[in-house]
Amino acid sequence: MPASAIALAAAAAMNTAIVTADRAVLRAAPREAAPQQAQLWQGEVLEVRGERLDYLQVWDPARERGGYVKATQVRRSALTPAEAPGLLAVLRFLREAPGAESLGIGIAAAYLQAAPAESVRGAEGAEALDALGTLAERLARRASEGTPAGQQSQLALSAHLEVAARYGVKFASYEQDGRMRICYDGDAFRRVLALPATPPQQARAALALTQPECMDPALQPLQRHQLSAWRAEVLERVDTAGLPAHVRHRVALRRAAVWSTLAYEHARLGDGESSAAAERALGELASVHKGELSEEDQAAYNDAAIRVNASRWAAVPATAAAPAATRPTIVTQAGQPGETCVLLVDARHDAAHPLAKRCTYALVWPQSASVNREGTAVALAVQPMEAWRELWLFRLQVRQWTIDVLPPASLQPGSGYAEFAGWVPGGQQVLVAREARAEGRYRRSYEVVSVASLATQRQAGEPGALGPFQRWQDAAWKRSSVALR
Repeated sequence: MPASAIALAAAAAMNTAIVTADRAVLRAAPREAAPQQAQLWQGEVLEVRGERLDYLQVWDPARERGGYVKATQVRRSALTPAEAPGLLAVLRFLREAPGAESLGIGIAAAYLQAAPAESVRGAEGAEALDALGTLAERLARRASEGTPAGQQSQLALSAHLEVAARYGVKFASYEQDGRMRICYDGDAFRRVLALPATPPQQARAALALTQPECMDPALQPLQRHQLSAWRAEVLERVDTAGLPAHVRHRVALRRAAVWSTLAYEHARLGDGESSAAAERALGELASVHKGELSEEDQAAYNDAAIRVNASRWAAVPATAAAPAATRPTIVTQAGQPGETCVLLVDARHDAAHPLAKRCTYALVWPQSASVNREGTAVALAVQPMEAWRELWLFRLQVRQWTIDVLPPASLQPGSGYAEFAGWVPGGQQVLVAREARAEGRYRRSYEVVSVASLATQRQAGEPGALGPFQRWQDAAWKRSSVALR
């Protein structure tokens, strides 16, 4: 073939152009004064029909109109295997460029179209899909962080989301704490796990696919359990031995959170697997060294600890009901379908005539029951949600037993626990540890609470700052609670 014909064929093959600049103008003619047809955004793809001066004559398939665009505002490509390495190099740069997510997604799509099938199925394909997922997740995070200041910034963000959607990148939105959370559906990350990915790529994919913030709150309980089991399976695929310490800890924290959820769900199902799940959650959390956590992972560490502690009683074997004695004892019995009734009994008051009774749809942990030395108060752990555990206090008030609930926080339930930490001799005070994240706020406290009024008499951020905690904290609580991490 003559050289001129080869050159002509190569020029004809360069029929794809990706817009590289925001607010590029599609004009009716190849001059600055020509009427504006449309405003283009980075990442948009155009079909090149010809060249005039320093303009390209293009067809915009999204808007179904033609026009002219500055050649300096686009990157042309023939989408051939020979161009694939260059596209991958550009993608590596854009992956770390905040604000260029839609352009990076366009380059990733161009690479996946240009690269040979064997490359897409190999390490380079895993790298490209990892970059595509990272860009899509970052774009979703930008959209979730709040509306950017300024009309132009808002317009650009909306346009970038629309460009990503044209490439088949899907997003879902969920309401959390009165705000909308935008989540990437994770398709690219799922494909990464099916390819020969490196451990860091596996970790990024697994962490992105298992974000608790991106679970659909409308799922039914059985669907949520199936999703939790799938999340645990995804995290198991990560080879943590080849990861840097801080990334390995991120995977361990996510595993701890997921297994704590499974402990709660297995307990609700009554399938006998909750103990193993709770022990796995505790083990994963224990494997994390706080000194090796990055600053941005501190919140994730606290959140995982809250979840693990909320379900930790699942790891403690249930004990057989003790014979009725002079001291009060907790027993449970079935109530309405799905309901558990908690009864306080003693030698003179059996289950038919209990000292106190209360029914709940929450999980009741009878093995957590603790009676004070005077026999006038009983503490019990009750878990209404997977990451929310309350403390029930049974109190003898003027020959009448009452039942009161101490929540983790006086806020809309999020994640947290309130737990018994010890009795102060004399029967007038109880030690309580609380930790919660709700309505965007985090708080951990150790409190000395009046048994008579349930008012907090003293509190501190560390147990060592309170004399009663130093002297009277319960040995079993100190040994097994995550609150003292």
